[in-house]
Amino acid sequence: MELSLLSLCFLFSIPFIAHATVPPSSTFKYVNEGEFGFYSSEYAPDYRPLTIGTSPFQLMFYNTTPNAYTLALLMGTRRSESARRWVWEANRGNPVRENATLTFGEDGNLVLADADGRIAWQTNTANKGVVGFEVLPNGNMVLHDSKGNFIWQSFDSPTDTILVGQSLRVGGATRLVSRASQNENSDGAYSLVMESKRLVMYYKSPNSPKQYLYHTFSPRQDRLQNATLNYNPDPYDNSASDITFDLSSGGWSVYARPKFNATLSFLRIGIDGNLRIYSYNNKVDYMAWDVAFNLFSRDGFPESECQLPERCGKFGLCEDSQCVACPLPGGLLGWSKNCEPVKPPACGSKNFYYYKLEGVDHSMSKYAGGSGPVKEDECGRKCSGGCKCMGYFYNKETSKCSIAYDLQTLTKVSNSTHVGYIKAPKQ
Repeated sequence: MELSLLSLCFLFSIPFIAHATVPPSSTFKYVNEGEFGFYSSEYAPDYRPLTIGTSPFQLMFYNTTPNAYTLALLMGTRRSESARRWVWEANRGNPVRENATLTFGEDGNLVLADADGRIAWQTNTANKGVVGFEVLPNGNMVLHDSKGNFIWQSFDSPTDTILVGQSLRVGGATRLVSRASQNENSDGAYSLVMESKRLVMYYKSPNSPKQYLYHTFSPRQDRLQNATLNYNPDPYDNSASDITFDLSSGGWSVYARPKFNATLSFLRIGIDGNLRIYSYNNKVDYMAWDVAFNLFSRDGFPESECQLPERCGKFGLCEDSQCVACPLPGGLLGWSKNCEPVKPPACGSKNFYYYKLEGVDHSMSKYAGGSGPVKEDECGRKCSGGCKCMGYFYNKETSKCSIAYDLQTLTKVSNSTHVGYIKAPKQ
């Protein structure tokens, strides 16, 4: 009896710890099965809508290749004839199949599992006090506790898009990564990256050992913490507003004034590497989208399309945002999509030479700057010593050298001190 009393005393002396759980009425399980939707959306996929969302946002399964589904958030309404757009994805590059499940259980974890039970994606919020799941009017999906605090939010894990109020943050969600192609839903070659001292854009070249910078928004600063997409109403015009992508150090790096009220806007790094702002008008049936901003534009402001690494495909000379020539050893020929650099010699072969192009830059030359200062012949030796080098670019004014492992788009410049040397096999 004494032992029993002692045991009871000990038991009641332990602090009572209660874990908050999700009420059964708020739990759910969706299975990826049944009829497809038939309204228009970008990439022309098959999709299955879930009854989760807050207009104009809705969660769905979609695929652009058979039986390879992504869980994603769609922006736009069914009544609009304009293609709706995907603004967040859970499992890009890790698709699930028919009969995959999305489950929100009493433990507070949101889990996407394939038909065989393999977990493709989850929020990792089990037993962390989550009591509810919600899609907010700004498109942020949140798991919250009983006090309304966010335990998890989709704004912390963007793919290629950020919505109004969302940020890229040093030490957090630092980057956006482009989609590979219209049909392939995996990470593409382009990224927008928030670094500690600058906001930059990178291109991952197929043959280069590392990615290179093709645009930067600001000079190096002492400290940057975030860049946020903000909506700014016009104090003098209730129907007007603008969108800015603001740096924490002060000032904006992107500015746009959409045709519509800018609250339903997003910024995206596209398949082509361009950075655009889209705004949506949920009150019209036609022409519901406005592309309010292009970083790389036909008119060259703020940046020419010639700066895009793949603007002229595998090879081409670009001027005034147009592909104007195919710069082959025999001269500047008319450009077409079939333009390609001549095949370089086999690795290790010395049977090659360089033909010279004056007044040209590679897309990495403008912002990456190259290495140096070095002498021009030293730059050439560096390329000759690497069998994967396709050519080199030299700025005679700064004595900087850029080694190119892929040529792609070359930009025509007025300054003849910018020269390029393209590797070609001897006949």
